[in-house]
Amino acid sequence: MSLLSVSDLGLTLAEPLFTGLAFTLHPGDRVGLVAANGRGKSSLLRVIAGLSDATQGSVTRARGARVALVEQDPPAALLDLSLRDAVLEGLPQEARDYDGWRVDVALDDLSVPGDLRDRPLRALSGGWQRTALLARAAVGEPDLYLLDEPTNHLDLARIGVLTRWLAALPRATGVLTVSHDRAFLDGATTRTLFLRQADSRDFALPFSAARAALAEADAADARVFGNRMKEAQQLRRQAAKLKNIGINSGSDLLTVKTRQLSERADRIEAAARPAHRERSAGAIRLDGSASHARALLTFEDAEIATPDGRLLFRTGRKWIVPGDRVVLLGANGAGKSRLMAAVRAALESGGGAIRAATSARAGVADQDLGQIDLDRSPHAILADRFRLGDQSIRAALAGAGVAIDRQTTPARRLSGGQRSRLAMLLLRLEQPNLYLLDEPTNHLDIEGQEALEDEIAGDSAAALVVSHDRAFVRAVGTRFWQIAGRRLEEVETPEDFFRLAEAGAA
Repeated sequence: MSLLSVSDLGLTLAEPLFTGLAFTLHPGDRVGLVAANGRGKSSLLRVIAGLSDATQGSVTRARGARVALVEQDPPAALLDLSLRDAVLEGLPQEARDYDGWRVDVALDDLSVPGDLRDRPLRALSGGWQRTALLARAAVGEPDLYLLDEPTNHLDLARIGVLTRWLAALPRATGVLTVSHDRAFLDGATTRTLFLRQADSRDFALPFSAARAALAEADAADARVFGNRMKEAQQLRRQAAKLKNIGINSGSDLLTVKTRQLSERADRIEAAARPAHRERSAGAIRLDGSASHARALLTFEDAEIATPDGRLLFRTGRKWIVPGDRVVLLGANGAGKSRLMAAVRAALESGGGAIRAATSARAGVADQDLGQIDLDRSPHAILADRFRLGDQSIRAALAGAGVAIDRQTTPARRLSGGQRSRLAMLLLRLEQPNLYLLDEPTNHLDIEGQEALEDEIAGDSAAALVVSHDRAFVRAVGTRFWQIAGRRLEEVETPEDFFRLAEAGAA
């Protein structure tokens, strides 16, 4: 028995997003859905949930199966409700009086602190809003969860809670989750569906192993295609020789044979399918400027405090030199963002316990993408900030994955991933030698994350990074500063912090 069956499904918006998609979800399946930005992952979840229509094909759900879609952002109608009341909305109106107890059970299961439960949803962080949406789905006891980027805005402790919560679901409950968090996919899924415009692939493996299997399958497809093309070429060469002989000899038999060989070559070429080549969702390039300063940033035991003056920690004496890629480690609320804000203030004003070299030129990417005015078009944003002509702007935006039809419309119409790529383009055009990156991989697809990792790792610029993406931290970090108690300590590796944070002990 299956929970869900998808047959020959296709969706076309401005262009075909996917075609011929077919797969089955069984009770207990834990499936990761992976694709580049803008390739239809969220749209597919909405089609499966019955909230949107596909262009072709069908979705068949088991009779009586309850499907819960947990989207990335809460509906506007929930924002003024308390967290508890927003979760209560997940129950039918007639069941809220006698089943309301389910709300606190769901919130307990997701380790939501009691002091947050009566706060308005709009006053909470993006991570707690996502947790509320998950609890709202859970009170309805669905048979199948559809999760859209559930780890975005979560710290490692909350990702650990989410992973354990998924593992504790009833054995028959299915989960289909869209995520770009490679470590989360490896820990929370046992099957991976790679969504493609055509020939999507499904492997009964978690992400990393599935990706290796996908590479092997694509390589095998490439070899088969190459062999078929060689076979067709050989047939055409044979046909050409027979044609010449037939013309010279006037043989009708050879003429017929020539035609048969050519037709056979045509059939082989028509049936052969080239190996899949992923269309780039846009390049991630940073192109930082070199600096000859011995230290771009110097910390003279700076005090990092809350806005009301309460001491969070002291930095001790530390330096960041060109080529350093320093990752800040610490629990939510420990003061990572306050340290980043203090560095930005030092870069603007100079002096104090945090000093920046005169040659330091910072490029900032914050997790809320505050550097992007959502009411302005990407074209206008670039035109205002950089001396580029119209054609250069359009080429740069296209290279970053912003389609022509989206370049002159408000940036709020871009997907989260496309906004992230736009933010990386703005960062590159500023040509900094010091990157201040706060959760830079939020919304970036796996292709974009790996491209960003390669750019940072190959750049001589320095970077100060806050990230909960374990794969990203491992790939880019050369130094690790951990907030421990009221001190900022340098540690050799982030692994102990990761282990404790995932267990909820950091």
